Amino acid sequence: MIHKQHLINRFLSYVTVDTESDPNSKTTPSTAKQWDLANKLVNELKTIGMSDVEIDENAYIMATLPSNVSHNVPTIGFISHFDTSPDFTGANVKPQIIDNYDGKDIVLNKVESIVLSPSYFDDLLQYKGQTLITTDGTTLLGADDKAGICEIITAMEYLIKHPEIKHGTIKVGFTPDEEIGRGAHKFDVKKFNADWAYTMDGSQIGELEYENFNAAGATITINGKIVHPGYAKGKMINSMLYASEFIAALPAEETPQTTSGYEGFYHLYDINGSVEKTILSYIIRDHDKAKFEARKHTITSLADKLNAKYGKNTVLVTIEDQYFNMKEKIEPVMHIVDIAEQAMKNIGITPLIKAIRGGTDGSQLSFMGLPCPNIFAGGHNFHGRYEYVPVESMIKASEVICEIAQITANTYK
Repeated sequence: MIHKQHLINRFLSYVTVDTESDPNSKTTPSTAKQWDLANKLVNELKTIGMSDVEIDENAYIMATLPSNVSHNVPTIGFISHFDTSPDFTGANVKPQIIDNYDGKDIVLNKVESIVLSPSYFDDLLQYKGQTLITTDGTTLLGADDKAGICEIITAMEYLIKHPEIKHGTIKVGFTPDEEIGRGAHKFDVKKFNADWAYTMDGSQIGELEYENFNAAGATITINGKIVHPGYAKGKMINSMLYASEFIAALPAEETPQTTSGYEGFYHLYDINGSVEKTILSYIIRDHDKAKFEARKHTITSLADKLNAKYGKNTVLVTIEDQYFNMKEKIEPVMHIVDIAEQAMKNIGITPLIKAIRGGTDGSQLSFMGLPCPNIFAGGHNFHGRYEYVPVESMIKASEVICEIAQITANTYK
């Protein structure tokens, strides 16, 4: 059995280290403070007995657990990221432990009247009677994805201490800057040298995902002309009004707040405007590749229409693809999903196989030649003050890792 308090202590030692990434930085890692946890993890991997523990100049960490069987077994990997989202502060995290959760409101911060309530976050009720780790309401927690790192290291430590559990060679990898879309950019797949891997970066217990959005970012620059408003008739061009027209022309029912499941969307996440120039920042998402391409075409066609109406170069569009649906890379090797599904069933977890309404390092890694489905890490309400993780889910995630290793070794005798 994995020791509960040992896992809790390990997790708390991670989340109290600030590792917030910065999308405006050009370095890797994007913030120097990510090195604080990265170096700690390197030391910890060495302490528990992992082999070939390395950290490169960009803070990518790799380590190996050698095989303890004589027959050939595929090399598998487990990967998580140690940065936290810049959406909400990760400085001075003060985690709170709620033992034997009673299903009622949790007061995160009495002074600021911040409450984590099952009346709003009904997932809480799944964990009645369990131990929850929450924030104090002033920061995020960092379970995304320090829970995943904790689970991987805990599983490796358990396998090292229990050599009776048979496994092939296991690789672990920890990355910076996943939260700003760069987690896999400098990941050396060849050096990692695994046949396949799993990211431990999902949410609710049981989640198993091998589909994700196709994703692109669109920047729409709308040019106007500034003139003194007292003399503006026939001369002023207010870019913000044209921007409003652009926004209104996109389907209002295709936004994040109005879609679910496999439905795609356009998401306007930033506006920076003046009379002379307005910049709209969108993300474009769809699981279906053809619909994804159609969404990008909708953006460019709308710009063409406005340019025809108001003049050439009134609206300029830049679209950059960000990542693609890993389904096309996973389906040819579906046995790696089957192994994870069986591992969950073996330890009493009902697998929740679904598509990710977002991205994962596993997507880019899959297209880089390392098929990489995503497995639950247990946390909820990521990127904000209401983030929490049930300890029992983290324990189960570690057990899933051990079970995957054992199934793989037994399958390839």
